[in-house]
Amino acid sequence: MIHTILLIEDNEQNRYLVTFLLEKQGHRVVAAFDGREGIQMAGAVRPSLILLDIQLPTMDGYAVARELRANSAFDAIPIIAVTSYAMAGDRDKALAAGCNGYIEKPINPETFVNDLELYLPQDREDDSR
Repeated sequence: MIHTILLIEDNEQNRYLVTFLLEKQGHRVVAAFDGREGIQMAGAVRPSLILLDIQLPTMDGYAVARELRANSAFDAIPIIAVTSYAMAGDRDKALAAGCNGYIEKPINPETFVNDLELYLPQDREDDSR
C-alpha cells in the first residue's frame, strides 16, 4: 500500500536521504522545512505518518508534536521523532510531547523504512460485508 508521509525536516541532506529511501519503497513524501509549515501541511495533506525532526527553526519538534496532538483530527496519525537528540531523557521527552516513536540520527538506511512501516496502517480485508 502506498502511504503519504509528511517529513518535517530543515536539513536538506536529511530530507533527501529520507525521501529517497521512502520513495524507493513506493511511498509518497511531502516535506516541510519548519514546524509551522509542517502543521499546516498536516492539515492539508492528512498523511499516514509524520516524521518529525526535533531541532527545527522557529518552533521545535516538541512544540509541533504538542500542537498536533492538541487537535483531535490528528489523533490517529503516528508521529515519529527522527532526531540527533540522543541524551538520556530525550526519547521520553519526545514521547511525552505526543510522539509515538523515536529514531536516532544518523539513521540506518538499511533498517529505516522497515522501522517506520511498523507505524503505518496495514491493509485489511473489508469486513463490513
